[in-house]
Amino acid sequence: MSLQDDLTAAQRSVEELTRTVGRLEQQVGAGLEIRRVRTDADHLRESLALLRETAAEPSQTAARRPDLVTIPDAPYNSALWADAEDEGLGARDRRAP
Repeated sequence: MSLQDDLTAAQRSVEELTRTVGRLEQQVGAGLEIRRVRTDADHLRESLALLRETAAEPSQTAARRPDLVTIPDAPYNSALWADAEDEGLGARDRRAP
């Protein structure tokens, strides 16, 4: 089976699960447990849709990724931090609590 065939089969199974949960809700009523099951089924449907989008066109997904930025190993200019406070210590001219 191809990837698209597997995704289509999974989609059909999730749709059948959603229909079955609807029938169960009619029989059991709208209690907390059935709402949790319905929410889980909805999340599964959404996750499968996201998977389908990423698997459909992997070349376009890779194209959307931002380029990596190289960070040099050289130290930063200390003037960048002249007025900055040390996290948790406060400003240089004040005492920490």
